[in-house]
Amino acid sequence: MNIFAPLSILCTMKPSLVLLAAGMGSRYGGIKQLDSFGPSGERIIDYTLYDALRAGYEKIIFIIRRDIEADFREVILSKWEGKAEFHLVFQELDAIPDGYSVPEGRTKPWGTAHAVWMTREVVKEPFAIVNADDFYGYGSLKAAFDYLSTLSADQPGACLIGYELDKTITDSGSVSRGICESDSQGFLTGVTERTQIARDNEGIYFEEEGQRTRLEPKTIVSMNLMGFTPHVFDEIANGFDAIYQSALKNPKAEYYIPSVLNTWVKSGVKAPLIPTNEIWFGVTYAEDKPWVASQFNELHQNKRYPDNLWQK
Repeated sequence: MNIFAPLSILCTMKPSLVLLAAGMGSRYGGIKQLDSFGPSGERIIDYTLYDALRAGYEKIIFIIRRDIEADFREVILSKWEGKAEFHLVFQELDAIPDGYSVPEGRTKPWGTAHAVWMTREVVKEPFAIVNADDFYGYGSLKAAFDYLSTLSADQPGACLIGYELDKTITDSGSVSRGICESDSQGFLTGVTERTQIARDNEGIYFEEEGQRTRLEPKTIVSMNLMGFTPHVFDEIANGFDAIYQSALKNPKAEYYIPSVLNTWVKSGVKAPLIPTNEIWFGVTYAEDKPWVASQFNELHQNKRYPDNLWQK
């Protein structure tokens, strides 16, 4: 199907995939979504698309900034034309729920929850979300697809794919991770965001108010691979006021999708925490690039991926 097709195309009821690609990359120092990492110039997003198509996704939505649209179409979409139904959605600062206006001094969009909310006119089926600058692995995308395929779009529903913490830490600086908790039946009970997680000679820790707290390497964390039914769009809109009030005092306040999932779970929505054995890696800092490139080279050498991801 033509990747430049209008948004009015009827969608299937198979789960769709939403890629969050509107980040600014301030710590990386450039547009991570368009940077090359694979041995033939592949972007991280190319591996996600390759794995998503194998997993069964036929409708894929990219959330991007309008200023990178031309480059995104040329560098990414042109290589995948005809392989799926693709949509571009733009995250706009002033596209917020009715009754609100952009506070003075606000210059950046409202975070990942707002980005997901921007897809509400396009997504009418259960859907998974991923970060466009992270590598998740085929098994993780397939696990989300399989579970979401059991859900009805007419009912609230969600899931979260969980990774082992020690497989997600960079040596280049601190990172943010959502620490997951679940009940005896494997359903998620909460996600606690830790924004200063790092590794030292003694292991992994998070720092808060100058105090270091140790974390077990096998702690299950969220890497923003989660799934929802379309009911989540109402949940996001209903929770917008709290972040808006914060933004009146702090123009950099953001609305994160893990907090939406957290609220939904605590209200009684059942969301399984699905562990994965897949490796995860991503780029937060420019110093991460050589290591990430070496990981992709190894995956190609081990025949996890063909020499040409875009082959017919």
